[in-house]
Amino acid sequence: MGNAQKKPHGRGDRGPHGEAGAPHHGPRRGKGASADKYRAAHDSGEKAANGTGKRGSTASVPADPTGGSKESHAGGAVNLDAPCGALPPPLARLKNEGNLLFKNGQFADALEKYSQAIQGYTESGIDSPDDLCTLYSNRAACYLKDGNSQECIQDCTRALELQSFSLKPLLRRAMAYESLERYRKAYVDYKTVLQIDCGVQAAHDSVNRITRLLIEQDGAEWREQLPDIPLVPLSAQQHRREEPPSAEVLQARAEKAAMDTERKAEARFTALKQEGNDFVKKGQYQEALGKYSESLKLKPEECSIYTNRALCYLKLERFAEAKKDCDAALRVEPNNKKAFYRRALANKGLKDYLACRADLQEVLQQDPNVQEAEKELEEVTVLLGQSLAIADASLAKPRKTVPITESQTRGMYQNQIIFQKEVDGDEETASVSVSGAGHRGEAAAINLRPTNAYEFGQALNTARCSGNTAACADLLASTTPETLPQLLSTQLDGHTIGFIMQALDSHLLERDPSLVYQHLNHLHTANRFSLVLMMLEKDERNHMTHLFERLSAVHSSEFTKNDLQNLANKYI
Repeated sequence: MGNAQKKPHGRGDRGPHGEAGAPHHGPRRGKGASADKYRAAHDSGEKAANGTGKRGSTASVPADPTGGSKESHAGGAVNLDAPCGALPPPLARLKNEGNLLFKNGQFADALEKYSQAIQGYTESGIDSPDDLCTLYSNRAACYLKDGNSQECIQDCTRALELQSFSLKPLLRRAMAYESLERYRKAYVDYKTVLQIDCGVQAAHDSVNRITRLLIEQDGAEWREQLPDIPLVPLSAQQHRREEPPSAEVLQARAEKAAMDTERKAEARFTALKQEGNDFVKKGQYQEALGKYSESLKLKPEECSIYTNRALCYLKLERFAEAKKDCDAALRVEPNNKKAFYRRALANKGLKDYLACRADLQEVLQQDPNVQEAEKELEEVTVLLGQSLAIADASLAKPRKTVPITESQTRGMYQNQIIFQKEVDGDEETASVSVSGAGHRGEAAAINLRPTNAYEFGQALNTARCSGNTAACADLLASTTPETLPQLLSTQLDGHTIGFIMQALDSHLLERDPSLVYQHLNHLHTANRFSLVLMMLEKDERNHMTHLFERLSAVHSSEFTKNDLQNLANKYI
């Protein structure tokens, strides 16, 4: 290696005994400048440039790259007496003072301190090549700042003689060579730096730049003009080419990354939940909504967040959204008492008093000591009674009469109710005659093939008014169970339900028990069914109970005893 050869020192720092380190230039300011010339605004991240050559490099090195104090002068007191390797305390102090002056931009003063430390090292007779290498390297940085590239090269060479392949002296010498336009030597030092640490971007940039210059200068044979580039041993390399990781290593890394991600998500979730809780305590429910919604993105199955957000919706009187969140909470935890209670409040806000009462009863069944639920249940019971009274009043309004056509044939009067259905322009009439009281030969025709809810209602009303449960059973037999709730949606009341139960019990059960089960399985889904069920009279309830008792005695492959019991709970 060219920079490791012993050779006479240049024109700087030769002591009386020919040793490097005698600061014969003492407090030299460099090119006649005063110390104030080097005072600059403090910047702990300031970097040393490579001088002032015509084609100067933009590469840089840290201001104090050799183990000096890392504390900035502005950031706090600097311990100038801090130990520095094997240097005695007086020399360590000189080095620390030089580091501080360099960081403050007082390069000439820093150079003087490093020179004094080098001279003291020589006179003390200690043996610590690493520490002396550092002092030379630091003083070289001062020379580089001063634009004295030749002295910088000499100090860097001395440092490399003490500690081969030291990165910072190599980089500084390369910069000095480049500033003097000695591009071949600069190229060699930069390439050596990259063998030690390929991550030095300044060296990469300089190599690219110098390559272009050498091609211009020496042509295509430029590489033949270069000095030998030393081979850096592995022990001196700060980077190694790693082999591709094994599958086990990759799996371990993936697991660690997943755990780290999970921990971060958990920490973020906890923070968002706490922020939401804090907003709730302050009554800032809209802000709390945002925090809870963000936390649900991280953990969408967290029951407590749904109930917390439902509380915010209740406070903001957004009852439908509160109910939706309570439903979500109950899907996660089916017995969550808080979700039942808050859903009850949401249903109350939506004026669904039956659902509200059911949720409150569930709360009290789980915990009879919830006084808030007891008070709400008393209040909603009153509200439910008021709503039922209003419903009764609406049901008591006069109904439309069934159209009746009177015809007189040879002195005999008949009342006949005809429901007509047009098919391809022709009239088709399906009817059943019923005996009446009050008129000789009176008959009523009931359409057993209604095509819409109106016709179905007219047929059912005619059968009920005449007490003809057999006709009602025939009507139900010709009706698809899935359509029954829609057909009854406009006229469902307690008397109609009671009449249907009688028809199913008296006639259809013996003919087709499975069809009876299917009708019952769909009937309870009709609109207002729960409300109308509460208005049934005692006799009508007895008919319903009798029907389920008889149905339970039937053995069928279409339904089980458990199915029937669950269905009966919706009626009785």
